[in-house]
Amino acid sequence: MVFRVDLGSVRKDAAGVIYLDANATTPLLPEVLDAMLPWLREGYANPSGAYAGAKLARRAIDQARNQVAELIGADAGEIIFTGSGTESVNTALHSLDKLAGQGAAVVSAVEHSAVLRCVDHLTREVNAIPVTAGGRMEMEAFARSLDKAAYISLMAANNETGVIQPLCEAAALARERGLPIHSDAIQAAGKIPLDVKELGVDLLSISAHKFHGPKGVGALYLREGLRFRPLLEGGGQETGRRSGTENTAGIVGMGAAAAAMLRASKSEIEMMRDAFEARVLAEIPGISINGDTTHRLPNTCHLSFDRCDAAGLLILLDEAGVACSAGSACMTGKQRPSHVQLAMGIPEARAKSSLRFSFSLLNTLAEALAAAMLLGKAVEKLRRVQGSGVGPVTVYSP
Repeated sequence: MVFRVDLGSVRKDAAGVIYLDANATTPLLPEVLDAMLPWLREGYANPSGAYAGAKLARRAIDQARNQVAELIGADAGEIIFTGSGTESVNTALHSLDKLAGQGAAVVSAVEHSAVLRCVDHLTREVNAIPVTAGGRMEMEAFARSLDKAAYISLMAANNETGVIQPLCEAAALARERGLPIHSDAIQAAGKIPLDVKELGVDLLSISAHKFHGPKGVGALYLREGLRFRPLLEGGGQETGRRSGTENTAGIVGMGAAAAAMLRASKSEIEMMRDAFEARVLAEIPGISINGDTTHRLPNTCHLSFDRCDAAGLLILLDEAGVACSAGSACMTGKQRPSHVQLAMGIPEARAKSSLRFSFSLLNTLAEALAAAMLLGKAVEKLRRVQGSGVGPVTVYSP
């Protein structure tokens, strides 16, 4: 190994960690926290009230609704605030399942568990469309599936590999058949431009904590005029579309984060990711890049390591002060291959050797290069224990 990085110059977070797990969650931006604090302190009024404090909270929520709508090219009245991205997804799918006609729920084989488990629990047939070796949905198979479809749910970008799906093309085919389409855009929002009108989707789910907002708040885009049935009944908040007292501070934070994402330049994130990737590919033998490297989120790097298991690498990297993950955060601790990688045709052994590194606005180039150096040391150490035979560098992309 020939890495040379001055670790003393690397800025780490408050826990002393180089945090490269932004696809799991992101730290709050300082301006987001500043926007939230008044509503956690003195702005405690219920926004459904009729008095002055409640009206201030309602105006703050309305402003946040406008900010979130602008992030995805929607009208403010088309935004429903939810308690999480998962709730947003479940709300959309339960409504579609109740109101759509006869036929199957069409999804891709690499959807997040929030989609896959939800449709599995609904009553109709589920048609999971295969993906290519690069992780993109096979469009010919998708087109054939529409003859027997009731509705569609297709993610904008995969949470593990970062692979961007052909959502616009899929939505165009759905429109031709008069089929409603939902998109889980939770990993894509704030990372790549999203415009619901240009995409042609009917419903779209996002979550604040994936783009430097708070946890515990999400949003659902519901196209104006689309038939809809709420998941939660009660007090009639969100114009009757999602009951439950609004989380004013969280919603304000989501709006502030959405506004920050519109202002922020994403080019530095891609530069950091590419520098990290180039360094590890040059210096560590036996690495595979998983997923289509052309259609990919600018912040995500998904790697497999010959003769290394992911669990061992995670332990060594954690000890070295680097936070990353073995695929989806929802799968951490589960000793089985990712369904995403298996759907891509990645062998089980390589799937179990995979790590995801995901960058955010708060990372630096120095952190990226330091993490590459520490990764090299971890791989070298683990291979000494597990065996030294390694293969060539491979990029698994069509």
